[in-house]
Amino acid sequence: MPTDRAAKAIIACLVTLVLPGLSRAEGPLSAIDWLSQSVSAAPGTVVVLPNVKRFEPDVTVGSVPPDVSVSVIGAASPDALGLLSPMITGLPANLWGLGRTKEIAQAITRTDSGGLPSLQALLVTLLLAEAEPPADAGAKGALLLARIDRLLDIGALDQASALLGLAGDGTADLFRRSFDVALLLGSEDKACEKMRAVPDLAPTFPARVFCLARAGDWNAAALSLRTGEALGQITPAEEALLSRFLDPDLADGEAALPAPDKPTPLIWRMYEAIGEPLPTMGSPVAFSHADLGPRAGWRAHIEAAERLARAGAIAPNILLGVYTERQPAASGGVWDRVAAFQNFDDAVQSGKAEVVAKTLPLVWARMTEAELEAPFASLFAKDLIRLDLPGDAGALAFRVALLSDQYERAAQGRTPATATEAFLIGLARGQLGSVPAQDELGRAIASAFVRPELSAEAKALLDQKRVGEALLHAIALIEGGARGDLDEVSVGLSILRRLGMEDAARRSALELMVLERRG
Repeated sequence: MPTDRAAKAIIACLVTLVLPGLSRAEGPLSAIDWLSQSVSAAPGTVVVLPNVKRFEPDVTVGSVPPDVSVSVIGAASPDALGLLSPMITGLPANLWGLGRTKEIAQAITRTDSGGLPSLQALLVTLLLAEAEPPADAGAKGALLLARIDRLLDIGALDQASALLGLAGDGTADLFRRSFDVALLLGSEDKACEKMRAVPDLAPTFPARVFCLARAGDWNAAALSLRTGEALGQITPAEEALLSRFLDPDLADGEAALPAPDKPTPLIWRMYEAIGEPLPTMGSPVAFSHADLGPRAGWRAHIEAAERLARAGAIAPNILLGVYTERQPAASGGVWDRVAAFQNFDDAVQSGKAEVVAKTLPLVWARMTEAELEAPFASLFAKDLIRLDLPGDAGALAFRVALLSDQYERAAQGRTPATATEAFLIGLARGQLGSVPAQDELGRAIASAFVRPELSAEAKALLDQKRVGEALLHAIALIEGGARGDLDEVSVGLSILRRLGMEDAARRSALELMVLERRG
């Protein structure tokens, strides 16, 4: 009868011979640090692209497109994949020009667009754009992974999931991301089915135990857990969590497990399964999607929807649906915001201008506190323009509408009541030539529309037809310049206008003026 130590050694030898793929992935996995180490891959596995036709549509100009089409420009590299065609985005098919894959990926990773909603939307459009890959792209899909990771980082899981669906999940790097997206969106059973369907991908022990248990094969899951322990492929913390996941009775009378510093989606889902859910607040924004599912309460729904709407990761209508799901049963904090929103929505539905005028200031104050002005404007701008509110309420409604795609319409029918309003109207119309700016920010913005100038770096990017990098550079300049050197705001806006992206330039400039996201 072998000893316990000998038994573990025998198991380790057998598993090493029979299941060589079951080991921890080595090396850095991603620019983001919360991906689950769910699979390892057979050496040399590469992405295989579907058969596609090459096309070169005419280039148009514009800002963020509302529609999505799924197609691919023919190329030997997965970096060509995208959900938005050049015809929709207005971006050239040769988006990356003479740029190098590593430099483009680094620019995508470091670009911060979190302050201005229009720039966040522009970034997402760029990440989803189909385009010819850089000349040095190769078959590994490094740029595709950088784009997917940036979408994950800003919480755009639906968009990332769609791009992953187009790319397939035949490599470990792609599958890890697909697996984690499924966990956060509550479709973990489908993720486990995919894991079993791809023979070149070997699940790591924690993922294998999880998926076997989800499939109801508890004995195999327990054997995998003990095998992983014998091989040293499961940490003590993972063993404690997996043991409780497989047998909740083990936790009777025991203290709750300590919360991990940086849980992966797999660990987060298992903590939820054992009745010790981890809060999503304080976790990466992508985790908030888990609180939109049926397993979370209404308050968690609200806070998750607010966080994701603030990041531009979900459509404003989702926030509207969550806010109006039921009547708040408490007051203070988020409940005051919900009540103000519902009262305003009821006023708009009534069509009575005087009721809307009465409820607008309070709901706007609540939306401003949560930095949800842009989603609110997107939902109600058309109604506010139609109602044509008088006095102070009309002035506030005008500023709200400037944060939506109705900004030019709002400006066309507005007689300025102040010098600042006159500047905003001129900006919305693209007619700043004779309208004086009222402060340093206004002068920096006006410079881009009256006397646009490019920096040496911007000129070099455009000369080399590196349009994608020029856009990333413009986003970084506008965001960074608003917190410091206003000359950078001028250059960033000038780049957008040079590329024909007038709508994006005006909208980001209006957001700088109205939202005051500075400092």
